[in-house]
Amino acid sequence: MPLKLIFLISLTIFCCSSEQTEKDLLNKKNPIGFYGSILSKTEIIEVGQLLSNSDTYLDKRLIVSGSIIEVCPMRGCWVQIQDDISQETIRIKVTDGEIVFPLSAVGNKIIAEGDFIKLELSEKQAKNWKQHLALEQGTDLDTSDIVLSDKDYYEYRLNSNAAKIF
Repeated sequence: MPLKLIFLISLTIFCCSSEQTEKDLLNKKNPIGFYGSILSKTEIIEVGQLLSNSDTYLDKRLIVSGSIIEVCPMRGCWVQIQDDISQETIRIKVTDGEIVFPLSAVGNKIIAEGDFIKLELSEKQAKNWKQHLALEQGTDLDTSDIVLSDKDYYEYRLNSNAAKIF
């Protein structure tokens, strides 16, 4: 009898566990909902407005909106969003594992709150970043083959801890 009881308790604990893995979250079918912390009630800025006035907003906490055009395929730790009017894009980055954006989010609208920063990269960092992005897409790229443009030496980014996907 005690063995049966132990088995039933173990089965209950195993079956009732609702702990989702990072892979489960990355492959979530319905992306709509809140991610991370609660959003504040500050003004929402479109990507095009943000980038055309980047010096005004640099190093400030704000909420940005746009359409998701890409999700980090490895860990869901970033989304690339685009302004529907200007077609300008920006990356929204979250701490790996704290928030996982699902791959199914592509095509959805998002608002995200965070700190607007400008990453400035050396030549080596820029080439390594391009190589990293290619690896995420399944392409092995040799850094010696990478030709950089002026825009490759910096990236505007929103370091976020709160988002809502519609």
